Amino acid sequence: MSARSAPPANRRWWALALIATAQFIVIMDTSIIGVALPRMQEDLGFSQENLSWVFNAYVVAFGGLLLLGGRLSDLFGARRLFSAGWVVLLAGSAVAGAAGSVAVELTGRALQGVGAALIAPAALTLLMMLFGSSPRELTKALSLYGAAAPAGGTAGVFLGGVITEYASWPWVFYINVPIAVLALVAAPLLMPGGGGGARGSIDLVGALTVTAGLGAVVFAIVRAPEVGWGSLATWGVLLGGLVLLAVFLAVQASRRAPLMPLSIFRAPNLGAANLAQLLLGGAWIPMWFFLNLYLQQVLGYSAFPSGAALVPMTALIMIGMIVLAPRAIGRFGPKAITVAGLLVLAAGMGWLSLVRPDGSYWTDVLPASLVAALGMSLAFIPTLGTAMSAAAPEEGGLASGIVNTSYQVGSALGLAAMTAIAAAFGTDEPGNAPALTDGFSAAFIGAGLIALAGAGLAAATLRTPRPSPEPAPAAPREKAKGH
Repeated sequence: MSARSAPPANRRWWALALIATAQFIVIMDTSIIGVALPRMQEDLGFSQENLSWVFNAYVVAFGGLLLLGGRLSDLFGARRLFSAGWVVLLAGSAVAGAAGSVAVELTGRALQGVGAALIAPAALTLLMMLFGSSPRELTKALSLYGAAAPAGGTAGVFLGGVITEYASWPWVFYINVPIAVLALVAAPLLMPGGGGGARGSIDLVGALTVTAGLGAVVFAIVRAPEVGWGSLATWGVLLGGLVLLAVFLAVQASRRAPLMPLSIFRAPNLGAANLAQLLLGGAWIPMWFFLNLYLQQVLGYSAFPSGAALVPMTALIMIGMIVLAPRAIGRFGPKAITVAGLLVLAAGMGWLSLVRPDGSYWTDVLPASLVAALGMSLAFIPTLGTAMSAAAPEEGGLASGIVNTSYQVGSALGLAAMTAIAAAFGTDEPGNAPALTDGFSAAFIGAGLIALAGAGLAAATLRTPRPSPEPAPAAPREKAKGH
Protein backbone atom coordinates (compact mmCIF):
# COMPACT_ATOMS: atom_id res chain seq x y z
CA MET A 1 0.00 0.00 0.00
CA SER A 2 1.26 3.50 -0.70
CA ALA A 3 2.40 5.66 2.15
CA ARG A 4 -0.11 8.32 1.07
CA SER A 5 -3.03 5.96 1.70
CA ALA A 6 -1.98 5.06 5.24
CA PRO A 7 -2.98 7.15 8.26
CA PRO A 8 -0.32 8.75 10.48
CA ALA A 9 1.44 6.29 12.79
CA ASN A 10 -0.17 7.75 15.90
CA ARG A 11 -3.62 6.91 14.50
CA ARG A 12 -2.89 3.26 13.78
CA TRP A 13 -3.68 2.11 17.29
CA TRP A 14 -6.98 4.02 17.23
CA ALA A 15 -7.69 2.25 13.96
CA LEU A 16 -6.87 -1.06 15.65
CA ALA A 17 -9.36 -0.21 18.40
CA LEU A 18 -12.05 0.18 15.71
CA ILE A 19 -11.00 -3.11 14.06
CA ALA A 20 -11.14 -4.90 17.43
CA THR A 21 -14.57 -3.33 18.06
CA ALA A 22 -15.74 -4.80 14.76
CA GLN A 23 -14.56 -8.27 15.80
CA PHE A 24 -16.19 -7.78 19.22
CA ILE A 25 -19.57 -6.87 17.69
CA VAL A 26 -19.52 -9.65 15.07
CA ILE A 27 -19.01 -12.28 17.80
CA MET A 28 -21.26 -10.55 20.35
CA ASP A 29 -24.17 -10.74 17.91
CA THR A 30 -24.01 -14.55 18.07
CA SER A 31 -24.42 -14.68 21.87
CA ILE A 32 -26.43 -11.60 22.87
CA ILE A 33 -29.75 -13.11 21.75
CA GLY A 34 -29.61 -16.18 24.04
CA VAL A 35 -31.36 -14.75 27.10
CA ALA A 36 -33.84 -12.82 24.94
CA LEU A 37 -35.15 -15.85 23.01
CA PRO A 38 -38.03 -16.76 25.37
CA ARG A 39 -39.40 -13.18 25.24
CA MET A 40 -39.04 -13.10 21.46
CA GLN A 41 -40.89 -16.41 21.25
CA GLU A 42 -43.81 -14.98 23.23
CA ASP A 43 -44.01 -11.71 21.30
CA LEU A 44 -43.45 -12.96 17.74
CA GLY A 45 -45.01 -16.40 17.86
CA PHE A 46 -41.95 -18.56 17.22
CA SER A 47 -42.49 -22.30 17.60
CA GLN A 48 -40.00 -24.25 19.70
CA GLU A 49 -38.63 -25.82 16.51
CA ASN A 50 -37.94 -22.63 14.56
CA LEU A 51 -36.77 -20.52 17.51
CA SER A 52 -33.19 -21.72 16.98
CA TRP A 53 -33.20 -19.97 13.60
CA VAL A 54 -32.85 -16.60 15.32
CA PHE A 55 -29.29 -17.84 15.89
CA ASN A 56 -28.91 -19.96 12.77
CA ALA A 57 -30.04 -17.28 10.27
CA TYR A 58 -27.07 -15.16 11.34
CA VAL A 59 -24.59 -18.06 11.26
CA VAL A 60 -25.68 -19.35 7.85
CA ALA A 61 -25.43 -15.92 6.21
CA PHE A 62 -22.16 -15.14 7.97
CA GLY A 63 -20.46 -18.44 7.15
CA GLY A 64 -21.79 -18.64 3.60
CA LEU A 65 -20.71 -15.14 2.53
CA LEU A 66 -17.30 -14.73 4.19
CA LEU A 67 -15.32 -15.86 1.17
CA LEU A 68 -17.23 -13.51 -1.13
CA GLY A 69 -16.72 -10.70 1.38
CA GLY A 70 -12.98 -11.29 1.32
CA ARG A 71 -12.82 -11.21 -2.47
CA LEU A 72 -14.94 -8.05 -2.66
CA SER A 73 -12.49 -6.46 -0.24
CA ASP A 74 -9.68 -7.12 -2.73
CA LEU A 75 -11.73 -5.84 -5.67
CA PHE A 76 -13.16 -2.64 -4.19
CA GLY A 77 -10.88 -1.87 -1.24
CA ALA A 78 -11.00 -3.00 2.38
CA ARG A 79 -12.12 0.36 3.77
CA ARG A 80 -15.07 0.58 1.38
CA LEU A 81 -16.20 -2.96 2.25
CA PHE A 82 -15.68 -2.33 5.97
CA SER A 83 -17.99 0.69 5.81
CA ALA A 84 -20.50 -1.12 3.58
CA GLY A 85 -20.63 -3.95 6.09
CA TRP A 86 -21.52 -1.57 8.89
CA VAL A 87 -24.32 -0.08 6.78
CA VAL A 88 -25.79 -3.56 6.18
CA LEU A 89 -25.34 -4.53 9.85
CA LEU A 90 -27.07 -1.32 10.93
CA ALA A 91 -30.00 -2.01 8.58
CA GLY A 92 -30.28 -5.62 9.72
CA SER A 93 -30.20 -4.61 13.38
CA ALA A 94 -32.97 -2.06 12.83
CA VAL A 95 -35.11 -4.62 10.99
CA ALA A 96 -34.55 -7.31 13.65
CA GLY A 97 -35.36 -4.91 16.49
CA ALA A 98 -38.54 -3.58 14.86
CA ALA A 99 -39.76 -7.00 13.66
CA GLY A 100 -43.37 -7.88 14.32
CA SER A 101 -43.32 -11.35 12.78
CA VAL A 102 -41.11 -14.43 12.51
CA ALA A 103 -40.30 -13.81 8.83
CA VAL A 104 -39.20 -10.21 9.41
CA GLU A 105 -37.10 -11.20 12.44
CA LEU A 106 -35.23 -13.87 10.50
CA THR A 107 -34.74 -11.46 7.59
CA GLY A 108 -33.14 -8.96 9.95
CA ARG A 109 -30.87 -11.60 11.44
CA ALA A 110 -29.78 -12.78 7.98
CA LEU A 111 -29.00 -9.17 7.04
CA GLN A 112 -26.88 -8.87 10.18
CA GLY A 113 -24.99 -11.96 9.03
CA VAL A 114 -24.41 -10.42 5.59
CA GLY A 115 -23.02 -7.28 7.23
CA ALA A 116 -20.74 -9.36 9.48
CA ALA A 117 -19.48 -11.30 6.43
CA LEU A 118 -18.40 -8.01 4.83
CA ILE A 119 -16.92 -6.53 8.01
CA ALA A 120 -14.84 -9.48 9.24
CA PRO A 121 -12.50 -10.08 6.28
CA ALA A 122 -12.18 -6.35 5.53
CA ALA A 123 -11.22 -5.68 9.17
CA LEU A 124 -8.49 -8.29 9.11
CA THR A 125 -7.18 -6.96 5.79
CA LEU A 126 -7.05 -3.43 7.22
CA LEU A 127 -5.12 -4.73 10.21
CA MET A 128 -2.53 -6.26 7.88
CA MET A 129 -2.32 -3.01 5.90
CA LEU A 130 -1.67 -1.05 9.08
CA PHE A 131 0.76 -3.38 10.85
CA GLY A 132 2.01 -5.90 8.28
CA SER A 133 5.34 -4.16 7.69
CA SER A 134 6.45 -4.74 11.31
CA PRO A 135 6.37 -8.38 12.48
CA ARG A 136 6.58 -7.38 16.15
CA GLU A 137 3.72 -4.88 15.92
CA LEU A 138 1.71 -7.28 13.76
CA THR A 139 1.82 -9.97 16.45
CA LYS A 140 0.70 -7.44 19.06
CA ALA A 141 -2.11 -6.17 16.82
CA LEU A 142 -3.32 -9.71 16.02
CA SER A 143 -3.28 -10.46 19.75
CA LEU A 144 -5.56 -7.52 20.55
CA TYR A 145 -7.79 -8.41 17.59
CA GLY A 146 -8.00 -12.04 18.69
CA ALA A 147 -8.80 -11.13 22.30
CA ALA A 148 -11.84 -9.16 21.14
CA ALA A 149 -13.64 -12.37 20.08
CA PRO A 150 -13.95 -14.07 23.51
CA ALA A 151 -14.67 -10.69 25.07
CA GLY A 152 -17.56 -10.25 22.63
CA GLY A 153 -18.91 -13.73 23.33
CA THR A 154 -18.99 -13.24 27.09
CA ALA A 155 -20.18 -9.63 26.89
CA GLY A 156 -23.07 -10.81 24.74
CA VAL A 157 -24.30 -13.10 27.51
CA PHE A 158 -24.06 -10.27 30.06
CA LEU A 159 -25.60 -7.59 27.88
CA GLY A 160 -28.37 -9.88 26.68
CA GLY A 161 -29.36 -10.56 30.29
CA VAL A 162 -29.18 -6.93 31.39
CA ILE A 163 -31.03 -5.57 28.34
CA THR A 164 -33.77 -8.20 28.45
CA GLU A 165 -34.25 -7.73 32.19
CA TYR A 166 -34.20 -3.94 32.38
CA ALA A 167 -35.21 -2.76 28.89
CA SER A 168 -36.80 -5.01 26.24
CA TRP A 169 -35.55 -7.63 23.77
CA PRO A 170 -35.46 -5.33 20.68
CA TRP A 171 -32.57 -3.49 22.31
CA VAL A 172 -30.29 -6.51 21.92
CA PHE A 173 -30.40 -5.48 18.24
CA TYR A 174 -30.73 -1.71 18.56
CA ILE A 175 -27.50 -1.58 20.59
CA ASN A 176 -25.65 -2.08 17.28
CA VAL A 177 -27.10 1.07 15.71
CA PRO A 178 -25.09 3.77 17.56
CA ILE A 179 -21.94 1.62 17.35
CA ALA A 180 -22.41 1.29 13.58
CA VAL A 181 -22.90 5.05 13.20
CA LEU A 182 -19.67 5.72 15.15
CA ALA A 183 -17.81 3.16 13.03
CA LEU A 184 -19.04 4.79 9.81
CA VAL A 185 -17.84 8.20 11.01
CA ALA A 186 -14.48 6.92 12.28
CA ALA A 187 -13.52 4.60 9.40
CA PRO A 188 -12.65 7.33 6.83
CA LEU A 189 -10.64 9.19 9.46
CA LEU A 190 -8.65 6.23 10.79
CA MET A 191 -8.43 3.54 8.14
CA PRO A 192 -6.00 3.41 5.22
CA GLY A 193 -7.53 3.99 1.83
CA GLY A 194 -6.41 2.41 -1.39
CA GLY A 195 -6.64 -1.29 -1.94
CA GLY A 196 -8.98 -2.77 -4.45
CA GLY A 197 -6.00 -3.63 -6.62
CA ALA A 198 -7.51 -6.84 -7.97
CA ARG A 199 -8.65 -6.44 -11.56
CA GLY A 200 -11.57 -7.81 -13.53
CA SER A 201 -15.24 -8.31 -12.92
CA ILE A 202 -16.77 -10.32 -10.12
CA ASP A 203 -16.87 -14.06 -10.79
CA LEU A 204 -20.65 -14.33 -10.43
CA VAL A 205 -20.78 -18.09 -11.04
CA GLY A 206 -18.06 -18.65 -8.46
CA ALA A 207 -19.73 -16.28 -6.00
CA LEU A 208 -23.11 -17.98 -6.36
CA THR A 209 -21.81 -21.55 -6.14
CA VAL A 210 -19.49 -21.01 -3.15
CA THR A 211 -22.04 -18.94 -1.25
CA ALA A 212 -24.88 -21.38 -1.94
CA GLY A 213 -22.60 -24.35 -1.27
CA LEU A 214 -21.22 -23.07 2.02
CA GLY A 215 -24.67 -21.85 3.05
CA ALA A 216 -26.21 -25.26 2.29
CA VAL A 217 -23.51 -27.15 4.19
CA VAL A 218 -23.80 -24.90 7.24
CA PHE A 219 -27.62 -25.01 6.98
CA ALA A 220 -27.61 -28.83 6.93
CA ILE A 221 -25.20 -29.02 9.85
CA VAL A 222 -27.00 -26.60 12.16
CA ARG A 223 -30.40 -28.13 11.29
CA ALA A 224 -29.32 -31.77 11.69
CA PRO A 225 -29.79 -31.95 15.48
CA GLU A 226 -33.37 -30.73 14.95
CA VAL A 227 -34.48 -33.03 12.09
CA GLY A 228 -32.04 -35.89 12.69
CA TRP A 229 -28.74 -36.91 11.14
CA GLY A 230 -30.37 -39.86 9.40
CA SER A 231 -33.07 -37.85 7.63
CA LEU A 232 -33.15 -37.44 3.86
CA ALA A 233 -33.55 -33.69 4.34
CA THR A 234 -30.20 -33.46 6.15
CA TRP A 235 -28.25 -35.55 3.65
CA GLY A 236 -29.99 -34.09 0.61
CA VAL A 237 -29.05 -30.53 1.56
CA LEU A 238 -25.56 -31.57 2.66
CA LEU A 239 -24.84 -33.45 -0.57
CA GLY A 240 -26.30 -30.58 -2.59
CA GLY A 241 -23.95 -28.17 -0.82
CA LEU A 242 -20.95 -30.42 -1.45
CA VAL A 243 -21.86 -30.71 -5.15
CA LEU A 244 -22.05 -26.91 -5.38
CA LEU A 245 -18.64 -26.60 -3.72
CA ALA A 246 -17.22 -29.13 -6.19
CA VAL A 247 -18.66 -27.06 -9.06
CA PHE A 248 -17.11 -23.98 -7.48
CA LEU A 249 -13.65 -25.58 -7.44
CA ALA A 250 -14.03 -26.72 -11.06
CA VAL A 251 -15.05 -23.19 -12.10
CA GLN A 252 -12.12 -21.66 -10.22
CA ALA A 253 -9.69 -23.98 -11.96
CA SER A 254 -10.99 -23.02 -15.41
CA ARG A 255 -11.59 -19.25 -15.17
CA ARG A 256 -8.98 -16.60 -15.99
CA ALA A 257 -10.23 -14.26 -13.22
CA PRO A 258 -11.70 -16.55 -10.54
CA LEU A 259 -13.25 -15.53 -7.24
CA MET A 260 -10.64 -17.61 -5.39
CA PRO A 261 -7.49 -18.35 -7.39
CA LEU A 262 -6.56 -21.87 -6.33
CA SER A 263 -2.93 -20.85 -6.66
CA ILE A 264 -3.27 -19.03 -3.34
CA PHE A 265 -2.93 -22.41 -1.63
CA ARG A 266 0.56 -22.80 -3.08
CA ALA A 267 1.68 -20.25 -0.50
CA PRO A 268 3.64 -22.12 2.17
CA ASN A 269 1.64 -22.69 5.36
CA LEU A 270 -1.61 -21.09 4.15
CA GLY A 271 -3.49 -24.39 3.83
CA ALA A 272 -1.94 -25.80 7.01
CA ALA A 273 -2.79 -22.71 9.06
CA ASN A 274 -6.39 -22.72 7.82
CA LEU A 275 -6.74 -26.41 8.69
CA ALA A 276 -5.51 -25.61 12.19
CA GLN A 277 -8.04 -22.76 12.47
CA LEU A 278 -10.85 -25.07 11.29
CA LEU A 279 -10.02 -27.69 13.93
CA LEU A 280 -9.49 -25.04 16.61
CA GLY A 281 -13.01 -23.71 15.97
CA GLY A 282 -14.32 -27.28 15.88
CA ALA A 283 -12.91 -27.95 19.34
CA TRP A 284 -13.43 -24.61 21.10
CA ILE A 285 -17.02 -23.67 20.22
CA PRO A 286 -18.54 -27.03 21.37
CA MET A 287 -16.63 -26.74 24.65
CA TRP A 288 -17.93 -23.21 25.26
CA PHE A 289 -21.49 -24.24 24.32
CA PHE A 290 -21.70 -27.38 26.47
CA LEU A 291 -19.90 -25.81 29.42
CA ASN A 292 -22.64 -23.17 29.48
CA LEU A 293 -25.30 -25.91 29.40
CA TYR A 294 -23.61 -27.83 32.22
CA LEU A 295 -23.61 -24.70 34.37
CA GLN A 296 -27.31 -24.05 33.70
CA GLN A 297 -28.88 -27.51 33.37
CA VAL A 298 -26.82 -29.47 35.90
CA LEU A 299 -25.42 -26.95 38.38
CA GLY A 300 -28.62 -24.87 38.25
CA TYR A 301 -27.15 -21.51 37.25
CA SER A 302 -29.44 -19.02 35.51
CA ALA A 303 -28.21 -17.43 32.27
CA PHE A 304 -26.66 -14.32 33.83
CA PRO A 305 -24.63 -16.12 36.56
CA SER A 306 -23.49 -18.68 34.00
CA GLY A 307 -22.09 -15.80 31.95
CA ALA A 308 -20.31 -14.51 35.05
CA ALA A 309 -18.87 -17.97 35.63
CA LEU A 310 -17.13 -17.74 32.23
CA VAL A 311 -15.44 -14.42 33.00
CA PRO A 312 -12.23 -15.96 34.47
CA MET A 313 -11.84 -18.10 31.35
CA THR A 314 -12.42 -15.10 29.09
CA ALA A 315 -10.00 -12.95 31.07
CA LEU A 316 -7.27 -15.59 30.79
CA ILE A 317 -7.82 -15.88 27.04
CA MET A 318 -7.40 -12.13 26.66
CA ILE A 319 -4.27 -12.07 28.82
CA GLY A 320 -2.91 -15.08 26.99
CA MET A 321 -3.50 -13.56 23.56
CA ILE A 322 -2.18 -10.11 24.43
CA VAL A 323 0.73 -10.98 26.75
CA LEU A 324 1.70 -14.67 26.64
CA ALA A 325 1.21 -15.67 22.98
CA PRO A 326 3.31 -12.87 21.39
CA ARG A 327 6.24 -13.55 23.73
CA ALA A 328 6.01 -17.30 23.22
CA ILE A 329 5.84 -16.92 19.43
CA GLY A 330 8.89 -14.64 19.49
CA ARG A 331 10.86 -17.19 21.46
CA PHE A 332 9.72 -20.54 20.07
CA GLY A 333 8.10 -19.73 16.71
CA PRO A 334 4.48 -20.02 15.54
CA LYS A 335 4.53 -23.77 14.78
CA ALA A 336 5.69 -24.83 18.24
CA ILE A 337 3.18 -22.56 19.97
CA THR A 338 0.32 -23.73 17.72
CA VAL A 339 1.02 -27.38 18.54
CA ALA A 340 1.52 -26.65 22.25
CA GLY A 341 -1.68 -24.61 22.42
CA LEU A 342 -3.79 -27.35 20.82
CA LEU A 343 -2.29 -29.95 23.16
CA VAL A 344 -3.07 -27.79 26.21
CA LEU A 345 -6.59 -27.24 24.88
CA ALA A 346 -7.03 -31.02 24.51
CA ALA A 347 -5.80 -31.50 28.08
CA GLY A 348 -8.34 -28.97 29.36
CA MET A 349 -11.12 -30.81 27.49
CA GLY A 350 -10.02 -34.09 29.03
CA TRP A 351 -10.19 -32.53 32.49
CA LEU A 352 -13.64 -31.07 31.77
CA SER A 353 -14.87 -34.54 30.78
CA LEU A 354 -14.60 -35.50 34.48
CA VAL A 355 -17.57 -33.25 35.40
CA ARG A 356 -20.02 -34.79 37.91
CA PRO A 357 -23.79 -34.53 38.34
CA ASP A 358 -23.26 -33.26 41.90
CA GLY A 359 -20.17 -31.25 41.03
CA SER A 360 -19.34 -27.63 41.77
CA TYR A 361 -18.04 -24.69 39.81
CA TRP A 362 -14.85 -24.40 41.85
CA THR A 363 -13.71 -28.00 41.41
CA ASP A 364 -15.37 -29.26 38.21
CA VAL A 365 -15.39 -26.14 36.00
CA LEU A 366 -12.95 -23.40 36.93
CA PRO A 367 -9.57 -25.22 36.91
CA ALA A 368 -10.21 -27.21 33.73
CA SER A 369 -11.75 -24.25 31.90
CA LEU A 370 -8.66 -22.16 32.65
CA VAL A 371 -6.40 -24.86 31.18
CA ALA A 372 -8.57 -24.97 28.04
CA ALA A 373 -8.55 -21.16 27.83
CA LEU A 374 -4.76 -21.10 28.01
CA GLY A 375 -4.56 -23.55 25.12
CA MET A 376 -7.00 -21.52 23.02
CA SER A 377 -5.09 -18.29 23.62
CA LEU A 378 -1.80 -19.88 22.58
CA ALA A 379 -3.09 -21.59 19.41
CA PHE A 380 -5.31 -18.86 17.95
CA ILE A 381 -2.81 -16.04 17.34
CA PRO A 382 -0.03 -17.99 15.55
CA THR A 383 -2.45 -19.80 13.23
CA LEU A 384 -4.25 -16.55 12.36
CA GLY A 385 -1.00 -14.68 11.78
CA THR A 386 0.48 -17.49 9.68
CA ALA A 387 -2.63 -17.72 7.49
CA MET A 388 -2.64 -13.97 6.84
CA SER A 389 1.09 -13.50 6.35
CA ALA A 390 1.33 -16.37 3.85
CA ALA A 391 -0.78 -14.62 1.21
CA ALA A 392 0.41 -12.07 -1.33
CA PRO A 393 -0.53 -8.43 -0.53
CA GLU A 394 -3.13 -8.19 -3.30
CA GLU A 395 -4.86 -11.32 -1.94
CA GLY A 396 -5.10 -10.13 1.66
CA GLY A 397 -8.89 -9.83 1.60
CA LEU A 398 -9.26 -13.31 0.11
CA ALA A 399 -6.88 -14.76 2.71
CA SER A 400 -8.85 -13.14 5.54
CA GLY A 401 -12.10 -14.45 4.06
CA ILE A 402 -10.66 -17.96 3.88
CA VAL A 403 -9.35 -17.97 7.46
CA ASN A 404 -12.61 -16.56 8.84
CA THR A 405 -14.54 -19.14 6.84
CA SER A 406 -12.30 -21.95 8.12
CA TYR A 407 -12.97 -21.03 11.74
CA GLN A 408 -16.72 -20.51 11.28
CA VAL A 409 -17.26 -23.71 9.27
CA GLY A 410 -15.12 -25.63 11.77
CA SER A 411 -17.23 -24.22 14.59
CA ALA A 412 -20.47 -25.29 12.91
CA LEU A 413 -19.14 -28.76 12.06
CA GLY A 414 -17.75 -29.32 15.55
CA LEU A 415 -20.86 -28.09 17.34
CA ALA A 416 -23.20 -30.19 15.19
CA ALA A 417 -21.09 -33.33 15.60
CA MET A 418 -20.69 -32.89 19.36
CA THR A 419 -24.43 -32.16 19.70
CA ALA A 420 -25.16 -35.52 18.07
CA ILE A 421 -22.65 -37.30 20.33
CA ALA A 422 -23.99 -35.58 23.45
CA ALA A 423 -27.56 -36.58 22.56
CA ALA A 424 -26.48 -40.20 22.04
CA PHE A 425 -24.98 -40.24 25.55
CA GLY A 426 -27.87 -38.63 27.42
CA THR A 427 -28.57 -34.95 26.71
CA ASP A 428 -31.89 -35.95 25.15
CA GLU A 429 -33.17 -36.59 28.70
CA PRO A 430 -33.87 -33.08 30.11
CA GLY A 431 -34.05 -32.94 33.88
CA ASN A 432 -31.95 -36.09 34.33
CA ALA A 433 -28.71 -34.64 35.76
CA PRO A 434 -26.64 -37.87 35.55
CA ALA A 435 -27.68 -38.47 31.93
CA LEU A 436 -27.05 -34.84 30.99
CA THR A 437 -23.63 -34.98 32.61
CA ASP A 438 -22.74 -38.14 30.68
CA GLY A 439 -23.72 -36.39 27.44
CA PHE A 440 -21.72 -33.26 28.23
CA SER A 441 -18.73 -35.39 29.23
CA ALA A 442 -18.87 -37.23 25.89
CA ALA A 443 -18.99 -33.90 24.05
CA PHE A 444 -15.91 -32.66 25.96
CA ILE A 445 -14.04 -35.85 25.06
CA GLY A 446 -15.00 -35.47 21.41
CA ALA A 447 -13.91 -31.83 21.34
CA GLY A 448 -10.64 -32.82 23.00
CA LEU A 449 -10.01 -35.37 20.27
CA ILE A 450 -10.57 -32.67 17.64
CA ALA A 451 -7.96 -30.49 19.38
CA LEU A 452 -5.58 -33.46 19.58
CA ALA A 453 -6.04 -34.12 15.86
CA GLY A 454 -5.34 -30.44 15.22
CA ALA A 455 -2.08 -30.64 17.18
CA GLY A 456 -0.95 -33.68 15.20
CA LEU A 457 -1.82 -32.18 11.83
CA ALA A 458 -0.20 -28.84 12.72
CA ALA A 459 2.99 -30.66 13.73
CA ALA A 460 2.98 -32.54 10.42
CA THR A 461 2.01 -29.76 8.01
CA LEU A 462 3.20 -26.39 9.33
CA ARG A 463 6.68 -25.42 8.18
CA THR A 464 9.22 -23.64 10.34
CA PRO A 465 12.20 -21.79 8.87
CA ARG A 466 15.63 -22.50 10.30
CA PRO A 467 16.22 -20.25 13.34
CA SER A 468 19.16 -18.39 11.76
CA PRO A 469 19.72 -14.93 13.27
CA GLU A 470 19.74 -12.94 10.02
CA PRO A 471 17.26 -14.42 7.52
CA ALA A 472 14.51 -15.09 10.08
CA PRO A 473 13.52 -11.43 10.64
CA ALA A 474 13.74 -10.63 6.92
CA ALA A 475 11.29 -13.32 5.78
CA PRO A 476 8.25 -12.02 7.70
CA ARG A 477 8.92 -8.46 6.52
CA GLU A 478 9.00 -9.61 2.97
CA LYS A 479 5.75 -11.55 3.31
CA ALA A 480 3.97 -8.80 5.16
CA LYS A 481 5.18 -5.98 2.91
CA GLY A 482 2.38 -4.05 1.35
CA HIS A 483 -0.50 -5.36 3.53
